[in-house]
Amino acid sequence: MNNESIDPRHGYWLEDLRVGMRAEYAKTFSTDDVVKFSQISGDDNPLHLDETFAAQTRFETPIIHGMLTTSLWSTIVGTLLPGPGCAYMSQQLNFYRPVSVGQRVSASLTVTEILADKQQALLDAEAYVGDTLVAGGETRVWVPSRLAKSN
Repeated sequence: MNNESIDPRHGYWLEDLRVGMRAEYAKTFSTDDVVKFSQISGDDNPLHLDETFAAQTRFETPIIHGMLTTSLWSTIVGTLLPGPGCAYMSQQLNFYRPVSVGQRVSASLTVTEILADKQQALLDAEAYVGDTLVAGGETRVWVPSRLAKSN
């Protein structure tokens, strides 16, 4: 493949994906991140925003919105694997442990299956704080194909 045909705005083509490919993205969420997510999403549950309220719960401290934590998978899909040009189709997810402000979340996606006839890929999704799995699931994405593009 010559360099003139590579689009720098494009991630992996379907034909470039292989089972086992993996990408990771990590972020430490701040109080400001949680407040902004609350404002954007409309989820102003005091469990996420009010220390006094959260202190009276089993968590004892405010916890980050689960969907904010797992949004790191979207970051990976749209920027790394498969990357620009693909589209998020579905997400099956489970939350295992709460995440607090200041904890570093390391999210990863690993290609587990390629559905060439549908231009889709399935990816195992995991999110950790240290060695603790805090969320997991399966991501389905649509991936552009060189072959479909040329038809």
